[in-house]
Amino acid sequence: MANYAIPILYSLQHCPYAMRARIALIKAKQCVLIRAIKLSNKPGEMLQVSAKGSVPVLVISDDVIIEESLEVMLWALAQNDPDDLLHIKQANALPSMINTILEFEAEFIPLLEAYSCAKRYHDDNLCDRRLACQRYLQKLEEILQVQPFLFSDKESVLDIALMPFIRKFARIEKKWYRDSPYPNLRTWLARYLQSSLFSKVMTDHELWLERRSDIYFGGEKL
Repeated sequence: MANYAIPILYSLQHCPYAMRARIALIKAKQCVLIRAIKLSNKPGEMLQVSAKGSVPVLVISDDVIIEESLEVMLWALAQNDPDDLLHIKQANALPSMINTILEFEAEFIPLLEAYSCAKRYHDDNLCDRRLACQRYLQKLEEILQVQPFLFSDKESVLDIALMPFIRKFARIEKKWYRDSPYPNLRTWLARYLQSSLFSKVMTDHELWLERRSDIYFGGEKL
């Protein structure tokens, strides 16, 4: 099995799944070679290691390929977690957060996609689609009424796993969101969007296929 000196990350700038993987890599100070792609022109090298054809894909070695964003996050933070995002000393914290993330993915994200499509195609059911999402946002708002983050009074992997999708919701109807009855959720999201961390996460990298250049991301070059 060949190990790469630096793992390779295939990524798409505005994909929420790729976004949260990049956040975790930065938080973990884990250096990777980032390969920015377009879904309309996927590198053959990516498809050879991951037939699913979506991002993120993290190539650690010839035999170790991580194809799911949550697994990329957990891998990165297992290497280094200076901010204790995994709450490793708190009993059952990590399994609880993982369960919440998986429930969010199963329940909220399909509603979010339906809402996004309704806006894009000017469907008459836009308000109904938004209302379906709001039932979940209300739960988050209630949590944030009593603590600054989603799992405890400290930032956790739960926050960075959900944030890109709440950002996507906020961008669908921006004016509605600004006036929405979720002040604590808006404060929580704004803390991320206005941070230097987010600027690094959203750096616009040259598409890898243009020159196949090595671009280091996430930590110090080894």
